[in-house]
Amino acid sequence: MAANEYYNAGTPNNQVAHQYLDHSPPSPPPSSAKPPTSLYTNYPPSRASYIQSPYSASGAIDSPYDNPHHSRDSYYSGVVGGALNDDRQYADNIPLKSPQLRPYSGDPLAGQNTQYPSSPESQRPPKSSRRREKTQGWFSGKITWVVFAATLVQIGVFIAEIAINATKTGSPIMTRPQFNPMIGPSQYVLINMGARFVPCMRLTDGTDGLSFPCPETTSSDPNDAVNQCTLPRLCGFGAAENSQPTQWFRFIIPMFLHAGIIHIGFNMLLQLTMGREMELAIGSLRFALVYLSSGIFGFVLGGNFAPPAIASTGASGCLFGVLALVLLDLIYSWNERSKPGRELLIILLDIVISFVLGLLPGLDNFSHIGGFLMGLVLGICILHSPNALRQRIGMSSPYEPMASGGATGNGAMGTFFKRPVGFFKGRKPTWWAWWLLRAGALMGVLVSFIVLLNNFYKYKTGCSWCKYLSCLPVSNWCELGNIEPVKADGSQVRRDLMTSVSQIGSNLFKKAKS
Repeated sequence: MAANEYYNAGTPNNQVAHQYLDHSPPSPPPSSAKPPTSLYTNYPPSRASYIQSPYSASGAIDSPYDNPHHSRDSYYSGVVGGALNDDRQYADNIPLKSPQLRPYSGDPLAGQNTQYPSSPESQRPPKSSRRREKTQGWFSGKITWVVFAATLVQIGVFIAEIAINATKTGSPIMTRPQFNPMIGPSQYVLINMGARFVPCMRLTDGTDGLSFPCPETTSSDPNDAVNQCTLPRLCGFGAAENSQPTQWFRFIIPMFLHAGIIHIGFNMLLQLTMGREMELAIGSLRFALVYLSSGIFGFVLGGNFAPPAIASTGASGCLFGVLALVLLDLIYSWNERSKPGRELLIILLDIVISFVLGLLPGLDNFSHIGGFLMGLVLGICILHSPNALRQRIGMSSPYEPMASGGATGNGAMGTFFKRPVGFFKGRKPTWWAWWLLRAGALMGVLVSFIVLLNNFYKYKTGCSWCKYLSCLPVSNWCELGNIEPVKADGSQVRRDLMTSVSQIGSNLFKKAKS
């Protein structure tokens, strides 16, 4: 009974609750209440002491401060350790478990729960996760401007190729004198539109006074009128008659030309998948640098060592540079990948298949090789260092693989431009060795590019064994595209040019007999 009275009406807090319910003025505290005996009574209580007990009759939170007739001292004068020290209300004092009291710290909010519900900002996923979510899908999140722009230009140019071929030959694809297995325009139309064709770019031995097939040719007869065009007529772009060929831009334009639907289909599929993911990872500026540099370097390498009469087109060199970045990204984050061995096998399989296809007659495998080498060198320069190396040189931030969608290389460059001198302070020898390797690789590829250009225009020095990197020694495949006049009338040269440029049909594998 005493316990019930204590819980139901024995505390001033419950009395206050009943007074609020009855809307009657509260009675003053009894004058006979004994002063508290606690050592902590002289300290002001915290506001956490006025939280309503769950046994309150009103079920609401009441505070003595809400009642003008109660003060802090009057409320606390009869409560010690949670039990009312008042002989008037009950005979036997039932002591409750006293809470652990702490000395007053001087803060009126001491002991009060100051934890607030989590804000909506704190409940959001990490920034990197949100970035990965935004980049999901083809047209959501960050826009890959370089990939989409290059794809639109290449598709538009291919449509123009089909239209021009239909205008000149009467068919949208090449069907005469041979069928184009790539399902595309004539190779002479591609030369006229800017394919890399060495005789249009520099003086080439054996081409003086030689007649070339016209862009509108559909005949295989060397003596036909449609096969009696001059070199400027074939090259186009306003080249004057009897002028020296100097169309250097054929190192750039071929990146946007393709030999047929199959050619552009495979390239665009790779570009819109692997290329887009890489641009999201490293940013549009770095991706454009690798994409364009790989394509140009590939055509420059092919111009030096591929047969001069082969017309080379396509973005394969650009995509091989991107493929090199993917390979480096895998190696750099090997331990963070779930199945790195399988990913490496897939990448190596893609590389081997592409290089083997480049050995077929009329194709330029040097563009693939040059693009891949340029991609490797630029990847070493622009990607983060490998995680194992970053741990050795004391860099805290780990390498973010391409799959995580993390941009790479921003922090180091930003620090360098802000504090050029402080950027090099306190670096370990391993750091210096790695950056010297990067600088050496970059200087090496720049020097190689200058040497190849100088050799292409000035020395014209070839390589006797290099041709086997782009052909198989089967049925004279490695002789196709060479300009080797054997007769004074030049009939053999003209025939070689036609077979090598067309790259198609049964005559591709045969040498014409004079």
